[in-house]
Amino acid sequence: MTMDWQQLLSRRRLSFRGDFQAMSPVHLRSAFERDWDRILFSTAFRRMHDKTQVFPLPDNDVVHSRLTHSLEVASVGRSLGKNVGRTLLERHPALASHVDIHDLGDIVAAGCLAHDIGNPPFGHAGENAIASFFQSDAGRAATVGLSPRERDDFERFEGNAQGFRVLTRLQLEGNGGLHLTSATLAAFSKYPRESGDALRRPGQVATKKHGVFQADTAAFAALARETGLLPLGALPGAAWARHPLAFLVEAADDICYSILDIEDGTRLGHVQPANAEQLLAALVPDDLARLAAFSDAMERISFLRARAIGRMIDQCVEVFLDHEAAILDGSHGSSLADQIADAAQLQALKTLARNACYRAPEVLEIELAGYEALGGLLATFVPAAAADPRDGPLAEKQQKTLALLHGRGVKLAGSTTYERILRVTDYVSGMTDRHALATFRRLTGIAIPGRLG
Repeated sequence: MTMDWQQLLSRRRLSFRGDFQAMSPVHLRSAFERDWDRILFSTAFRRMHDKTQVFPLPDNDVVHSRLTHSLEVASVGRSLGKNVGRTLLERHPALASHVDIHDLGDIVAAGCLAHDIGNPPFGHAGENAIASFFQSDAGRAATVGLSPRERDDFERFEGNAQGFRVLTRLQLEGNGGLHLTSATLAAFSKYPRESGDALRRPGQVATKKHGVFQADTAAFAALARETGLLPLGALPGAAWARHPLAFLVEAADDICYSILDIEDGTRLGHVQPANAEQLLAALVPDDLARLAAFSDAMERISFLRARAIGRMIDQCVEVFLDHEAAILDGSHGSSLADQIADAAQLQALKTLARNACYRAPEVLEIELAGYEALGGLLATFVPAAAADPRDGPLAEKQQKTLALLHGRGVKLAGSTTYERILRVTDYVSGMTDRHALATFRRLTGIAIPGRLG
């Protein structure tokens, strides 16, 4: 079996209920351009301006936040999509009546724009902080009645699954979500499976994590049917092969964070300019003569960064096109960036970023603060949300906690314990870094609202 490009590029718009919106009439903007606009103007996207990329709450305005990182990933993704699209339209002439080269670029760009939209405060440390709470005694006590997969949604909290939930449900929930096209949603979904370690397949990068919560599996199954994603039937649960364009979304992210984290680290003094220049120069040896025009170290690094990104784009496009058949039949299991000619040089940049940037004292300090803040918020909210009034009257603190959550727009009434806890993680993961810290301070009495604050 193999996936079909025309079906993969479906314009039908999905709601969280698993149904599809009627096709819109012809518009000056394509369906996929409108996906981009819907994501860009969403409040969840706007909040990423105050969510950590690597360096949290930076004083340097040039350092990346999640928002600027996502915009740059989308730019790279658009180039990847258009470059791949040019050859796909030559290989598959029938596609020309369905999409054009710009559509391929717009789908990948929109998937890239949203790729981090579900990440909680404090980056990947925030994911770990949420998971750690649910692995604690207090967290497990609250989830004791849940199914193993439901508990796994929390104990291995995953921003990718939260992102699918944000796009399909939490934004404009009363209208059925953002109603993005099926092609864009599927391209966004790098990990098209539900939770559970048994669903991990060695050598298949798409099964490394889960990208769908239990509450959203029906919607994702409808998306998979619409786009023709191949089910991974040998696995004990709901899992599918990746949408081919998800490989390009992943590649755009790999290119950007590998190179741009080094630029940020150099700007903040964690990476020696000579080290950054040496590693970036290894990616673009043919451009070194032009470095003489730049006397400033950061200008030299910025020039090398731009040239290196261009080279990585070309190499990832080549790998994708060389492996198109395996990608379409679901057997291709590696990320594109791991297979490019300069994979070793790219890995050297990642190693430098891990050693010099991700372990910088201010990064570790704010990550540890994130554990305290997110863990503290969940320790307050989750037991109250999970409490069953049938077991007896709620304690006064729990009643006040529920009143606070209600006042913040958290919808808890009439749902199962799993769904009530999921609404709490929706709320906490949607916070910005500063809002999470400020809320934690207020709830713990470190800061008092009003004149006493």
